[in-house]
Amino acid sequence: MSAIVLETNMPGLKMVNRGKVRDIYDLGEHLLIVTSDRLSAFDVIMNEGIPKKGQVLNQFSVFWFNQMSDIVPNHIIATDVSDYPAETHIYRDQLEGRSMLVKKAKPLLVECIVRGYVSGSGWKDYQKNGSICGIALPEGLLESERLEKPIFTPSTKAELGEHDENISFEETIKLCGQEIAEKIRDKTLEIYSRARDFAWDKGIIIADTKIEFGTMPDGSLIWIDEAMSPDSSRFWPKDQYKPGGPQQSFDKQFVRDYLETLDWTSRRHLRLSRKISLTRLRRSTRMHSFN
Repeated sequence: MSAIVLETNMPGLKMVNRGKVRDIYDLGEHLLIVTSDRLSAFDVIMNEGIPKKGQVLNQFSVFWFNQMSDIVPNHIIATDVSDYPAETHIYRDQLEGRSMLVKKAKPLLVECIVRGYVSGSGWKDYQKNGSICGIALPEGLLESERLEKPIFTPSTKAELGEHDENISFEETIKLCGQEIAEKIRDKTLEIYSRARDFAWDKGIIIADTKIEFGTMPDGSLIWIDEAMSPDSSRFWPKDQYKPGGPQQSFDKQFVRDYLETLDWTSRRHLRLSRKISLTRLRRSTRMHSFN
């Protein structure tokens, strides 16, 4: 297995945040985002990382940001270390292939989730209420069934270790204002619809995804954070798709399934087996080849 980067260490650069997966440095005018090999599930960061995971996730984001740049601007300034400020160049070994120099933006207080299929927490919600996040759906839907039209189901942005909470569109308006709320809803649905169609032609189903937006000092909206990676989306192989139950996946759902078999009284000390780590690597790498 390749060397695993669980965290970066770059003396002289100002780290401002170490999240579940990404380390963020403030370079003055811009931010430097480095995607580590950390893996989180159920809001817990695993003790073990996945080799090359950060590189795969970073390249996913670069691809999708570029694909959707005509729909909404994104925060990328550069992805080649040679184009970063000179003080970062000595850390090329930690940055190559897993980082991006980005614009500074003020993140919105909501995460934009779009669902094209009834799966995950959406399936649990539907079973209980016949709806997902307050959006009424037809009776008799199966688990993993495709929705006639994708739905926008935003959530709050929780602090590290806390749980995001689904919110209604009305609550989104209260947090962001009417104009911004409508814009992020429409942009999220447009991005998802294009990505879903593109991936479908490549033999991949994108069941759902999470998108984050921010605002620039002039008030303009940009897409920030990551773009439709296996950490923020559900990807299923089209040739194995069968509604009526869970699906084979290229994302980290199978890691969640594995963790559900463990003793959750010791969740802060969860460990991934080598088999699970290698499987996660193979699935992510296979997915990466579709673009």
